[in-house]
Amino acid sequence: MRKIRKGDDVIVITGKDKGKRGAVLQVLVNDRVVVENVNIVKRHTKPNPARNVPGGIIEKESSVHISNIALFNPVTKRADRVAIKVLEDGRKVRCFKSNNEVVDV
Repeated sequence: MRKIRKGDDVIVITGKDKGKRGAVLQVLVNDRVVVENVNIVKRHTKPNPARNVPGGIIEKESSVHISNIALFNPVTKRADRVAIKVLEDGRKVRCFKSNNEVVDV
């Protein structure tokens, strides 16, 4: 079970975008995630008339390593670590380590 999933509200804890918050757009297989409005890069693209793609400089999100982000805890308003807990009915859920509040409902 992954501790960070698509759609989670995360905060960047290290790097040039430290302190920025955003939702996870994509989780990649090599322990990297794409977060909205974080690690913006400029990509120079050539025009492709067959696909109706204009050329120019496009700004888009690049991936960051999963160790550089943490789940945002809305109760404490801070970054928090995540634990995986097994409930009485056998389901596995994610919970915050600081206050044991369940992330998944």
